[in-house]
Amino acid sequence: MDHGKLEAQRLVLQAELDAQKSQVERNKLGQFATPTALAREILSASLGLLPPDETIRFLDPAIGTGAFFSALLATASHARIAKAVGYEVDAHYGSPAIELWRGTGLDYRMGDFTTQEPGERANLVICNPPYVRHHHMTKEKKISLQDASEHTFGVRVAGLAGLYTYFLALSHAWMAENGIAAWLVPSEFMDVNYGRAVKKYLLGKVTLLRIHRFEPHDAQFNDALVSSSVIWFRNAPPPPTHHVEFTFGGTLADARVRKMIADTDLADEPKWTHYPVSGVRIQRSGARIGDFFKIHRGIATGDNKFFLLTAEQASARGIPAQFLRPILPSPRYLKDSEIPAETDGTPKIEKPLFLLDCRLPPEEVAARHPALWAYLSSGIPRVSNRYLCAHRSPWYRQENRPPAPILCTYMGRSGGKNGKAPFQMILNHSKAIAANVYLMLYPKPSLQSAIDERPELLHKVWQFLQTVRLEEMLDEGRVYGGGLHKMEPKELANVGAGEIAELISLGKPQRRSLSAAE
Repeated sequence: MDHGKLEAQRLVLQAELDAQKSQVERNKLGQFATPTALAREILSASLGLLPPDETIRFLDPAIGTGAFFSALLATASHARIAKAVGYEVDAHYGSPAIELWRGTGLDYRMGDFTTQEPGERANLVICNPPYVRHHHMTKEKKISLQDASEHTFGVRVAGLAGLYTYFLALSHAWMAENGIAAWLVPSEFMDVNYGRAVKKYLLGKVTLLRIHRFEPHDAQFNDALVSSSVIWFRNAPPPPTHHVEFTFGGTLADARVRKMIADTDLADEPKWTHYPVSGVRIQRSGARIGDFFKIHRGIATGDNKFFLLTAEQASARGIPAQFLRPILPSPRYLKDSEIPAETDGTPKIEKPLFLLDCRLPPEEVAARHPALWAYLSSGIPRVSNRYLCAHRSPWYRQENRPPAPILCTYMGRSGGKNGKAPFQMILNHSKAIAANVYLMLYPKPSLQSAIDERPELLHKVWQFLQTVRLEEMLDEGRVYGGGLHKMEPKELANVGAGEIAELISLGKPQRRSLSAAE
């Protein structure tokens, strides 16, 4: 068997099959092939965790064209491989791959791994599971997966979990005692709420050996915006005193940072991405931003291209002003972080946008506002059948969200264009609301009361928010492939803000206030 020739053929096949699908199709199904070099690195590291004389019973629950099986042939002697099994649900990749690997000893099975009854136990489970987000799975499918995985996982997976979580859960029943598993998965499980089930499993039901996190700008997949990690564990209960190796950056064999972390520390830490670089989460005491602001994501329109219009577009379509609300454009179109307002509350920016928001029933719109009805009708069924719109009544109604005096950009890249930080604080003097590319900060009663007495306080609070250390913001947020940082409302709420309490108490000599220069 000429392994090098087979791998070259596999790469050509992979490229051809990928090209026959659109990026949207592959994103929906989570189909992102493992690069050859990375697959071999993972296999090499995994084999080092098995006794050198132990025969290999290999399983890949999402085998695709066989990147990991190919890597196994390249890193282990053929005589040592007692059995190799792979599952693939998509015949588009599966049928050609079966022909490619015919005669190599690979038992290539077409089928959905998550619905299979466990077979012969494998002592080497290697997988890059499909990265399918929860909203691409039906409610019935999720419930079925939750029920099945709870039986083997020991904990119930949250509904927001991606499909890869269930692959990991269900594979437990396929693992031999003391068997080794290596999973190439998105790093987000280490920080998000649904990842608690995964972390509980890794700390309680198996022995977690190592987690390697790739640097965010070093995306492992050219066609997927995801920050990746590799998890290794042994199918054995963890010892009473156990430390997990955390590595970061570089390659699997030559990581840039290495650190051993006690599993007791991991159990108490909600965000594992703090390891091994910072080693410990930034400790905060005192007030936080959430003590002074209610924080919400901006509105999700359902279709920005349809619902967001310029004044000229709205006028040309005859849309009455009463159904238009000013809304901020994307942050990249804002030249300044302080937004002044026209006398009518419209933001004084280069190209103001307006949100189409009508709450009248269709028959009333048709009778009283024929031009508006003509435009709304043009969105049937393309827009009206989209997920958010289909769950509204009427489908063109928007969330009732008041303007926020302060906004924070929801995501961005560090070290990007113009040297801007990924999260920008914006002072909004206008009546414009914001779409879901922003976080909207609404003062709580204690702060709002102080602002009502001293309107200049809002500007000082905004100034303070601009000075929050970037490290602290990044520490609370999360990061994706390519260095894309993201901040959720609860994460922003947890950022320290003791200075705001001092600003509210201006006038008391013992308190230090923030000067305009600061």
